[in-house]
Amino acid sequence: MSGPAAFGRLIGAAWTLARSDALLPRELDPLYSSGVRTLSNALRLLAGREAQAGRPGERLARALESLGPVAIKLGQLLSTRADIFGPQFAEDLSRLKDRLDPFPTALARAEVEHALGRPIESLFARFGEPVAAASLAQAHEAVLLDGRNVAVKVLRPGIARRVAEDAEALALAARLVERWAAPARRLEPRAFAATVIRATELELDLRLEAAGADELCEVMAKDGYMRAPAVVWEGVGKRVLTMEWAKGVPLSDAGALDQPGLDRKALADNLIRAFLAQALDHGVFHADLHEGNLFVAPPAQLTAVDFGIIGRLGASERRYLAEILWGFLERDYERVARVHFEAGYVPAGHSVPAFAQALRAVGEPVFGRAASEVAMSRVLTQLFEITALFDMRLRPELVLLQKTMMTVEGVARRIYPDHDIWSAAEPVVRRWITRELSPVTQVRRFAEDLAGAARSLAKMAEAPFLKAERVIHEIHHISPLPWFALGALLSGAAFLLGVLLLHH
Repeated sequence: MSGPAAFGRLIGAAWTLARSDALLPRELDPLYSSGVRTLSNALRLLAGREAQAGRPGERLARALESLGPVAIKLGQLLSTRADIFGPQFAEDLSRLKDRLDPFPTALARAEVEHALGRPIESLFARFGEPVAAASLAQAHEAVLLDGRNVAVKVLRPGIARRVAEDAEALALAARLVERWAAPARRLEPRAFAATVIRATELELDLRLEAAGADELCEVMAKDGYMRAPAVVWEGVGKRVLTMEWAKGVPLSDAGALDQPGLDRKALADNLIRAFLAQALDHGVFHADLHEGNLFVAPPAQLTAVDFGIIGRLGASERRYLAEILWGFLERDYERVARVHFEAGYVPAGHSVPAFAQALRAVGEPVFGRAASEVAMSRVLTQLFEITALFDMRLRPELVLLQKTMMTVEGVARRIYPDHDIWSAAEPVVRRWITRELSPVTQVRRFAEDLAGAARSLAKMAEAPFLKAERVIHEIHHISPLPWFALGALLSGAAFLLGVLLLHH
């Protein structure tokens, strides 16, 4: 897609939003300046009344649906935050999760046969109509020849071309924002756009989704907070994915939370703990946990589907996340601030105590309070102001984590309005802190550092003289411990091991 075509697509998107009265909605007229109010009135006159019918959420949903998959993803995220945008607005957007218009079943059958290279009757005893339709694909209920009920996900025809067009337009929009909107530069618009584009592109190969689902199925089984259906590998192709049928009712269904025997508090707790256990303990997490991708069953069983977006965290990011959460749980704002500086989230030129003070202003009003008592819109506004005050920039490697945290917290609030995210998170975070920051773990890591240093010394002995500088640099990164302190640390480690052995 050429630059002019992408620019034309951006103009078209703006007009689509304007003619639906979703760009400068009339409901916000009292908040606009006189100039903006004049512009919004002019746009509505130009667009006519037909496309402007309905509530704000209905109008935005129609506009986003017509704009394509990337815009629909934005609508799905907004629909999880009824606490910020209001229950009716969120409900009007909820159709974007799994209730879009499906494509014909005949096309889906043909796509399955083409992707799997075999007649559909050779695998399925029955292949039904679509039961859910989202931005990139739709799902069909089917029965395998061995009698198992399964869900067959099939990509929409022509979706790859549509995603490529959206990606080009989004990248252009990011470049324009970065060039002309100086205050937004700290949000790294180009890096953010690249992360969103890459995640969406990966969703177009359902073989990768099958692998992610299989991996997370194993991960989830270790804790039991959430589960995933098994992959039916003989029904997997680039554009087709077959999984066993998920137990329960889709959380996006109106009556899902009214099932007899459902423990809504435990369900919300399980959602928070499942996400944190995946991210902290395993470094891999389901990064699209909106209501359309979650099934619930009594008393508090959660089943996740749609593993097209998988988030991953390295060891250092996991430690930073755990220590930040633990600091908030302990109300140790100084510790939270130090971790932010250590991670590089806050530039070194700022004051740690001043940042800790700002964090206290955010944390104390919300700690220990039920979600229904916290105005999340005010909290987010305050956080945004603090990040600007301390020159914090968006971290592209954390985009999926932050987006998922926002989604999960919003879904948990909908499940149980009085949910306390901190009490839900505490057991998982405490477990990680106890395990990973214990003396035994510290000694083990120290031993691993020594082993790595020994291997590097062996490399140095074998390496030519001219390569010695590079090897020393490698040692520095493998073991950050200063060599002059090595003897003291060895003695300390031996003493600590002795104490632990005596204790046990």
